[in-house]
Amino acid sequence: MRQYDVLIIGAGVIGCMIARWLSRYELRILLIEREADVGMGASSANSAIVHAGYDPPPGTLKAITNVRGNAMWDDLAGELNIPFDRRGDYVVAVGAEELPALEQLMEQGRRNGVPGMSLISGAEMLRREPNLNPLTSGALWAASGGLCDPFAVTIAAAENAVQNGVTLLTETAFEAFVPGGIQTNRGVFGCRWVINAAGLNADAVMHHAGVRPEFRITPRRGEYAVLDRAEITIRNVLFPVPSAKGKGILVTATVHGNAIVGPNAQDIDDKEDRATTAEGLDEIWRGAHKLIPALNPRHTIATFAGLRACGNARCQTTGVNYDHDFVIEIPKPGFINLGGIDSPGLTAAPAIAERVVDLLKDAGLELKPRRDWNPIRPAPPRFCNLSTAQKAELIRRDPRYGRVVCRCEMVTEGEIVAAIHSPVPARTYDALKRRTWLGTGRCLGAFDMPRVVDILARELGIPPTQVTKKGPGSEFLVRETKSWDEANTDSHSVGAYEAKV
Repeated sequence: MRQYDVLIIGAGVIGCMIARWLSRYELRILLIEREADVGMGASSANSAIVHAGYDPPPGTLKAITNVRGNAMWDDLAGELNIPFDRRGDYVVAVGAEELPALEQLMEQGRRNGVPGMSLISGAEMLRREPNLNPLTSGALWAASGGLCDPFAVTIAAAENAVQNGVTLLTETAFEAFVPGGIQTNRGVFGCRWVINAAGLNADAVMHHAGVRPEFRITPRRGEYAVLDRAEITIRNVLFPVPSAKGKGILVTATVHGNAIVGPNAQDIDDKEDRATTAEGLDEIWRGAHKLIPALNPRHTIATFAGLRACGNARCQTTGVNYDHDFVIEIPKPGFINLGGIDSPGLTAAPAIAERVVDLLKDAGLELKPRRDWNPIRPAPPRFCNLSTAQKAELIRRDPRYGRVVCRCEMVTEGEIVAAIHSPVPARTYDALKRRTWLGTGRCLGAFDMPRVVDILARELGIPPTQVTKKGPGSEFLVRETKSWDEANTDSHSVGAYEAKV
């Protein structure tokens, strides 16, 4: 049985950030993830906003870790070399009846310790964003709000952790606790501490540990639309006045230049259901049009849905459900339990990691700093962002950077090959998409997919029929077209292979 000091279940943004924080110390650390890549659960689909911290109720762990985490993002982005833009955000009131809510949010923000807030008039807000609803009556401005790339931060934290000695195993699913460790689909691993960072499945892990039997994760589905940046430019982060279910349907810029609208909030039962619905998309467009009436749904180039890991517990006496704050605790020796890490979990991730380290220190785990710990994760080159001279030098050193594979996003073969052989290797199409941004433009991968499949097969040393979109069970191709049966109507030819429909 392989032995570790700390074993982390779940390689979303929380698990990867904890692994990176703990890699500072002389510890044997194992990070496991049931999917084929890091960041494929709740971390894979969200608004990509670093929240200021005026929204969570004062005194809660959500409020404390949000404000602390927000303050850590400048250093975090600098060390990990990831996109981060602290451009601030607005909560926009439409109509006089929504103005009192801005005062309440500002007071709540003051109590939470949020810096740089101010109230601005409707006229000033319309000057700053002329496309807003003419009925805009005012706005709350928070200078500390920002935008990030949630894929990039999760991947970069994982890479930096691996570079500093953490062992990462993907396609490794937690099954049960056993004496001195855990059972997985890949065998038993021994450890002194287990950290439950399983996101949507955190309730199952804690129940296996005999902890919080009343606690349940309820998936809250949020649907989004991505807009063509060639058709519309949104420069601000625009929230509506929030509701009981969340921060509301927003209209926001992104670090990649596209605007997005969404999300709605629908509690569902299925933790795998990331489908978009006609009703849900209609709902997000109604919300978006309340803020900016001129937005055109015809400019949509993609839609997606994410699931938030909302925690709740049913009172055994009354049977009433109560929404929970973040759960960050040591409920029994050797077990750190994290649950209900929904919004603002992305913002709070570095602060949650810091808090986990403090819990381990207080519990008596010896944390001896490593002399060779390196906080810097070098960023791979992004060809489209380089100067002409930089591009020429890169191509001189590696001609593969001169071969454009994704025309919409100008992603080159050199970038793809580098991602496949990175410290956290990209072994699927979606893993490459998260790292290089290929397949996210107007054609949504229609042009690049056959070429990317060919590159993955070549670099991984596998047949093209084993190349997948997101892991086992999502293979693109069935067999070579020479063996194609014309009676088979469930497939069509892509290159020399038969592709799944």
